[in-house]
Amino acid sequence: MSGGVDSSTALAILKARGYDCIGVSMQLWDYSAKADPSGATSGSCCSLDDIADARAAADKVGVPFYVMNLESVFGSAVVDNFVAEYLSGRTPNPCVRCNQLLKFDALLKKAAAFEADCLATGHYARIEPHAGGWRLLKGVDPSKDQSYFLFTMTQAQLGRTLFPLGSLTKKEVREIARSCGLKTAEKAESQEICFVEDGDYAGFLAGRAATSPGDITDLSGNVIGGHKGLYNYTIGQRKGLGLSGGPYYVVGIDPAGNRLIVGPESALYAEGLVASGLNWIEDAARAELRDNALGPVTVKIRYRHDGAEAHITPDNASVRVRFHLPQRAVTPGQAVVFYRGDVVLGGGWIDRALE
Repeated sequence: MSGGVDSSTALAILKARGYDCIGVSMQLWDYSAKADPSGATSGSCCSLDDIADARAAADKVGVPFYVMNLESVFGSAVVDNFVAEYLSGRTPNPCVRCNQLLKFDALLKKAAAFEADCLATGHYARIEPHAGGWRLLKGVDPSKDQSYFLFTMTQAQLGRTLFPLGSLTKKEVREIARSCGLKTAEKAESQEICFVEDGDYAGFLAGRAATSPGDITDLSGNVIGGHKGLYNYTIGQRKGLGLSGGPYYVVGIDPAGNRLIVGPESALYAEGLVASGLNWIEDAARAELRDNALGPVTVKIRYRHDGAEAHITPDNASVRVRFHLPQRAVTPGQAVVFYRGDVVLGGGWIDRALE
């Protein structure tokens, strides 16, 4: 339970269906520095006030509530990775890693200590039985679908997970929360990464890494300016470059040469990408790829991407994705997720764009 309306409502739904439930929040980050004299904190999910809201929801529904301290594994598996990825010129997605390594690994394992049969969350996605196993599908509300963040799930994890909100819209979820008298019914959604205060990624990273200014070059290698440290930038960025002329966009990050590469918007479009760290949920898709081609499929290269039609071919431990139409701002470090209709086939991590 993150303390928001979604996980609170998921609990209320399952309790109403007759499940024997307990509520659990993960303590992931030390928010004591943000606390005011009353002990309250504000900000993103899993803060101290969010845990208090989760406890209140569990009390309202009438189930036991526990807090599990997972700060150590979160720090090493998510926060340290976040810093390392930025310093290597990549743009990480810590929410995917949190799902992969915290919610559906560490927390799912701890659930066994409670003799729990399943772990339920407030994700907007669906799980259905299929061919002796399980299939992951998009949530029915396209504006809230969160299947992109879940591509790392395994068949064993899907078999022990419930997503009660997958067939509901956000409007319906809030209506259920109101009918249950949950104080989170009108609570605003968290938009930022939980451990980065006020969305200031550069400030967060500056406190954990030395600043290394360097050159900004154009596509021909000509030096046209200077950057303030590569972790301040991401592919597709236009603002904050401090360059005259243009307009210029970040089209490449070269950590080995400590260079930021800029160019016109047209240079942001790529014919495809290479991805590794793959996970396949659908065995049929894996088998199709073994036959040297998977497609056509729909590919999402970031959460709010509309999706692009593509074909996928194997490349040793990686895959090559070729878009039917060039796509803008393919960003190393981001997740790429493969779909066929509403079904999540699998996904991986973007290594580089293909020209």
